[in-house]
Amino acid sequence: MGGVMLILLLFLAILEVKGEDPYLFFTWNVTYGTLSPLGKPQQVILINDQFPGPVINSTSNNNVVVNLFNNLDEPFLLTWSGIQQRKNSWQEGVLGTNCPIPPGTNHTYHFQVKDQIGSFLYYPSTSIHKANGGFGGLHINSRLLIPVPYDAPEDDFTVIVNDWYLKSHKDIRKSLDAGKTLGQPDGVLINGKNAKGDGKGEPLFTMKPDKTYRYRICNAGLKTSINFRIQGHSMQLVEIEGSHVMQNDYDSLDVHVGQCYAVLVTADQPPKDYYLVASTRFLEKVLTGKGIVRYANGQGPPSPKLPEAPEGWEWSLNQFRSFRWNLTASAARPNPQGSYHYGSINITRTIRLVNSPGEVEGKLRYAINGVSHTNPETPLKLAEYFGIADKVFKYDTIPDDPPAKIDWSLEHGHLKRGRTTIFSMQLAGQQCKYFQNHGQQSS
Repeated sequence: MGGVMLILLLFLAILEVKGEDPYLFFTWNVTYGTLSPLGKPQQVILINDQFPGPVINSTSNNNVVVNLFNNLDEPFLLTWSGIQQRKNSWQEGVLGTNCPIPPGTNHTYHFQVKDQIGSFLYYPSTSIHKANGGFGGLHINSRLLIPVPYDAPEDDFTVIVNDWYLKSHKDIRKSLDAGKTLGQPDGVLINGKNAKGDGKGEPLFTMKPDKTYRYRICNAGLKTSINFRIQGHSMQLVEIEGSHVMQNDYDSLDVHVGQCYAVLVTADQPPKDYYLVASTRFLEKVLTGKGIVRYANGQGPPSPKLPEAPEGWEWSLNQFRSFRWNLTASAARPNPQGSYHYGSINITRTIRLVNSPGEVEGKLRYAINGVSHTNPETPLKLAEYFGIADKVFKYDTIPDDPPAKIDWSLEHGHLKRGRTTIFSMQLAGQQCKYFQNHGQQSS
């Protein structure tokens, strides 16, 4: 009897234990600095004196706490792209969910990477700050109990590629407000640098012969898709933005703005230096950035002959079609929230969205069905959270159908000003549209 009571007491004691997942704490100081990414001194945005910023290396279900001090002369805001922020949208770091951090103050982000794995980015979400830096990698590793569909790599390398402008973010912002286009970038960077091409630069990474490494490749640029390749080496794709994929080999990968891939690379070539190559896609003039990967104890510079980049959008589309989700791999996944029988769903509402350019208060702005978004002083999600949404914005201000003719004089010669935007497109040139859910997910 005594033994049974002891077991019962132990069981009850275990039930009383309320353990939390591990915490990761970071203190970040955001400042201006002067660097020469393309050989000419210019102002960049640093985090803890780093460009790109520090890598957050986390594990599924970790709690991430970032105390960010804004030492710029403008409000600043970071967003954690790809992090689901379940029941936590006010940590998303965009104007719809957060107030920008005023100069000389700090804000503490606190979010959990719940039921996620994969390769992601963080970057500034306001004032075109992203044009001058402030971005970095965010990794979520699988817990040790969860098998990964490939052997553990020798090391993990973060590769951030991006288009780069010699103009400051303030000059770019003024130019866009004046109705000018973003224009062509001035160069391409790999981890904030561009090797000169004489083979004498310092390596970004070092590999041991016959070892396999994981490269996490992300595009933190403003507008340009970038093709990434490693001289003399193939890449085995294993993960795309939090999902394990079928492990196909590629000589190069088109990485579009905001995307992240994880690939395995085996150091199976003669031991010397090789170029990492990143070049622009879908622009009239191809711009190329380079970095060096070195074999340990290797001898000899990289070959000056760079691997050729693919041409045309069709190649990129076909590559994308070759990606397949690995449905047999174990991974952190949220519990299914029911099944959906799409064939039996009755369509009750159809919404057609058309975007168009126009002028609002002397600045170039875009509209959806004739309505242009205006950021309120109070973020939309915070207004909902505190029950004051009716005092901040209105729902359903965009009609289900676009007007037969866009009228640019709806309000005193300007676009009709609304509170929401979605999308379609009737504009020349390549367009990128992003949908991001800042709502609250059910548990």
